[in-house]
Amino acid sequence: MAAGELYGQGARVWIPDCTEVWRVAEVTRGYEEGDNVLHLRLEDGLELAYPFGSQLPPLCNPDCISGEDDLVALSYLHEPAVLHSLRVRFLEANAIYTYCGIILVAINPYKQLPIYEEEVIYAYSGREVGDMDPHIFALAEEAYKQMSRYGKKQSLIISGESGAGKTASAKYAMCYFTTVGGSLGDSSMEDKVLASSPVMEAFGNAKTTRNDNSSRFGKYIEIGFSQAYVTGATIKTYLLEKSRVTFQVAPGSLPLLGEWDALR
Repeated sequence: MAAGELYGQGARVWIPDCTEVWRVAEVTRGYEEGDNVLHLRLEDGLELAYPFGSQLPPLCNPDCISGEDDLVALSYLHEPAVLHSLRVRFLEANAIYTYCGIILVAINPYKQLPIYEEEVIYAYSGREVGDMDPHIFALAEEAYKQMSRYGKKQSLIISGESGAGKTASAKYAMCYFTTVGGSLGDSSMEDKVLASSPVMEAFGNAKTTRNDNSSRFGKYIEIGFSQAYVTGATIKTYLLEKSRVTFQVAPGSLPLLGEWDALR
């Protein structure tokens, strides 16, 4: 479809904003080839001629698909569309999880939510991804099912910036495996696996401007299974930020020197 059709009068676009990051604006005069400005009206009624250089501003998705539980369903998939959809789901639906294909996007609510109880775990057990709302348990169930059904090793990669909730997500995944898989021989195996994480966190956490208890080590956690039962786990760590070993990176942050000396 030609740009003139997409950016006709009444079309809505996203433009950068120093306060809100992105703002919605409506096209008041259709774009024509050769134009270097786009005539827009902001939601507060302010009109402006927006210079866009070599690239037109990203288009807004229809309101009817804003807040979809899978970002792949969006007509336009770009930064403002992703941020807006996550914001709508978090504020209006109180949903912290959203799919993007096989990826699960999580928003840290910085409070406890009643979505990790044992009954929720069993509700996701045996279900396919997409049968229920997006959840860390859905991905854990898919990995567990692929492992137990086909005997193939599975991996969950949990990444994000400081304070995003990576450690908590890993704990919830481990809790799912130990609850659904149970243990073989040792009835306290689940508790031992889950209790190992706080011990490791004691050696390698530091304060940042966003998180008072931020992990400075990456963790590779390997959980062993036998006939779908949990038999044990090993944790390997690696230093994420060597800069924190010797100096303070940002005001309000604390170095890792004490923890690093303890581990050497």
